[in-house]
Amino acid sequence: MAPSDPPKFRAVGYVRVSTEEQGDSGLGLEAQRLAISSETQRRGWELVDIYTDTASGRTLNRRPGLEEALQTLETGGAAALVVAKLDRLSRSTMDFSSLMERAQRKGWAPVVLDLGVDTTTPAGELVATVMMGVAQWERRAIGQRTKEALAVRKAEGATLGRPRQLPDSVRKRISRLRARGKNYVQIADVLNAQGVATAQGGRQWYPSTVRKILLSSQGT
Repeated sequence: MAPSDPPKFRAVGYVRVSTEEQGDSGLGLEAQRLAISSETQRRGWELVDIYTDTASGRTLNRRPGLEEALQTLETGGAAALVVAKLDRLSRSTMDFSSLMERAQRKGWAPVVLDLGVDTTTPAGELVATVMMGVAQWERRAIGQRTKEALAVRKAEGATLGRPRQLPDSVRKRISRLRARGKNYVQIADVLNAQGVATAQGGRQWYPSTVRKILLSSQGT
């Protein structure tokens, strides 16, 4: 009895267009589908399905087609996600890096035809590793720029953090109670007894909260 052929490597495709008009007319979709089906056929892979999103955003959020493709991959229905171009999957290096990290954890392979990203091969895995390194650098660079910008604003005297939400009238009331010789505990008790709302809309005042407000009012 002849041995049976080994099972084919299974893959799913993903295509996307960014406007409703393109989705309705099919412009761009057929070219993406053709590239995916031709490449999987060339490799001898079984193309399980091609999932589609139209009028979706630039990030990986709110894409039902992509989520369905990922569910197929992560439930064992396929082992690779094939896209014709990177910008059909993500226009953010950091988003794509997160997707590659997810693929590593879940055990499937992203294949991006226009960039040669293909973690089923050593060369493609190298390209993916370089892209993940670039994304990590980008995250750090953004963090550093944000830190430097905040330092400049602080040096210029800008108030950082969430804006004050406590009415001035409550601040003045706390200051007057303090001027009359009441301590933090007594001031908190008065505010609680009078049902005064906190900055976040709560009804429970604490001595530590009173102290912070007094200090901030004094500019320290």
